[in-house]
Amino acid sequence: MRAKNIITSAAVAVMMLMTPVFAGDHQLDINAATVEQLQEVKGIGEKTAMAIVAYRNKNGAFTSLDELTHVNGIGEKKLVHIKSFLTVVKPLESESHN
Repeated sequence: MRAKNIITSAAVAVMMLMTPVFAGDHQLDINAATVEQLQEVKGIGEKTAMAIVAYRNKNGAFTSLDELTHVNGIGEKKLVHIKSFLTVVKPLESESHN
């Protein structure tokens, strides 16, 4: 019985490691996400989330995910890791002038 529990636990652990962690059930828009929402993405902690929002507030909407490398604390390696969980939704032209 004990061996069965160990095998079951190991199988569950492997499944958890193989399942990607998304912020919700979709990619997170970095132009609309809050600090709290960004922190739900595996690989983005509080400081990085705050830096993303601060960069966006100072420089305007992101035009691509690659622009995240301009954010303090995000390099090429981190971007590769988090990129699949994120997306960029560009604001409509009429919204950007309001």
